[in-house]
Amino acid sequence: MKKIVVLISGNGSNLQSIIDACQQNRINGQVCAVFSNNANAYGLQRAEYAGIPTHFLNPKEYSNRADYDLALLTALDRYQPDLVVLAGYMRILSPGFVQHYRGRLINIHPSLLPKYPGLHTHRKAIENGDQEHGTSVHFVTEELDGGPIVLQAKVPIFAGDQEEDVIRRVQTQEHNIYPLVIGWFLNERLRMDDNIAIMDGKILPPQGYASE
Repeated sequence: MKKIVVLISGNGSNLQSIIDACQQNRINGQVCAVFSNNANAYGLQRAEYAGIPTHFLNPKEYSNRADYDLALLTALDRYQPDLVVLAGYMRILSPGFVQHYRGRLINIHPSLLPKYPGLHTHRKAIENGDQEHGTSVHFVTEELDGGPIVLQAKVPIFAGDQEEDVIRRVQTQEHNIYPLVIGWFLNERLRMDDNIAIMDGKILPPQGYASE
C-alpha cells in the first residue's frame, strides 16, 4: 500500500476528501500521518477520528524556516512517504524541503494558475470582475505556486457573489479533483520530469490534463 503524508494548517476539508477516497478505495494508498504547524487546526481532529497519527510542529521553537523544515522532513521521512500532499498548508517551504521531496510533492491552489498565486485569490477574482475562477493541482517547485499544473477545475462567478459563495463553489471542485490526481500519481500514471508534468507518458499542456 502506497503511503501519503498530508500537511495542513486549518480546517482540513481537502484532507477529509483524501481520507474518504482512501477508505472508498478510490485511491490506492493510505494517509499514514498528518502534520500541522497549527496546534488548533481542525484537520488534526479529522485525522484522529480516522485513526491517523498526527503531529504538531511549533514554528516558534525554531530560529528560521530552514531549521523548521529540516525538522519537519526528518519527522516525515520516518513514514517513508510515496507522496507528500499540501492541503491548506500555509507556510512557504524552504528550497531544501522542496528539493528533498522533488517529484513527490503536490499542492492544491485556489485559483486558475498562473493567475493569482499567493493569498486572497477569491477576493481578487471578484474585485477584478472575473466571470470564472477555480482551482489548480500542481507539483511543487521552488517557485511559489509555480510548479507544473496537473489538473484544473473552473467555477463561474455570478453577479452579486460574495467571497464565501465563491469559496464554497471552489472547494466542491477541490474535493473532487485532488483525490483524483493523488490516485493518478500513486497508480504511476503521473510524474514530474525536468519541471514538466507527464501523464500516461505524454507531456501535459500548461494548464494541465483535459484543458480546453
